This record gives sequence, C-alpha cells and structure tokens, in this order.
Amino acid sequence: MNLRVVGALLALAVAGPVAAQDTVTSGTGAILRGLDKLNAKVTDIVLQNGETEVLGLIEIALKDCRYPEGDPSGDAYAFLTIREAGVAQPLFSGWMIASSPALNAMDHARFDVWVLRCTLPD
Repeated sequence: MNLRVVGALLALAVAGPVAAQDTVTSGTGAILRGLDKLNAKVTDIVLQNGETEVLGLIEIALKDCRYPEGDPSGDAYAFLTIREAGVAQPLFSGWMIASSPALNAMDHARFDVWVLRCTLPD
C-alpha cells in the first residue's frame, strides 16, 4: 500500500472519532504492547510523552498520545517514532491507532508494537 493511501486512510480513521466527540485530549503518555516474534515474548511498555524505551533491538519514542474527550479508554492514538538501535532512519514514524493497529502498522521481521491506551494525569 503506498504512503498516500495509508495517510488518507489514517486521516479518515482519526477524523471519525474526533468528529463524533468533537474534541480530543492529550494523555500524559501511553501504554504500548511489544511482541518479540522470535521468542513470542510480549512486553507492556509505559511511556510518558517525550520518552524513549528500548525493546530488544528497537527504540520506541512517544511524542504524544490522544483520545476522544470524555472517553479515555476509547480510540486512543499515539505518535510514535521507532528505530533500530544505532540506525538514524526510522522503521516507523507516525500515528498508530489503538482500535485499528493494522491501519498504520510498523513493518519489522522480528518486532511488533501497538498502542493499547493513553495514560491519564493522577
């Protein structure tokens, strides 16, 4: 699928919940789930906005996590940049949607990462 099609689909997917709820709220961070396909190890990752975490051979950076206002467990989406350790070119950079992880997914032979939900202030 080419990048323009993915961008258009992502814009439509994000616009849907936003239009229904009218506004979105930024969370303090996100809870992600990572899968190492080689050994079937699943890891939950809690990141604050602006933080980076290492999962095996990849580095996951969270810029922002947003959700429909009044529905924090709803359709969360997070802006992630994912790189292989020591490589400048990202494997993935963009919005990932919790309810539709395959819509804009990271393509990596060994690792898979997806968004579960945003975290909220205490």
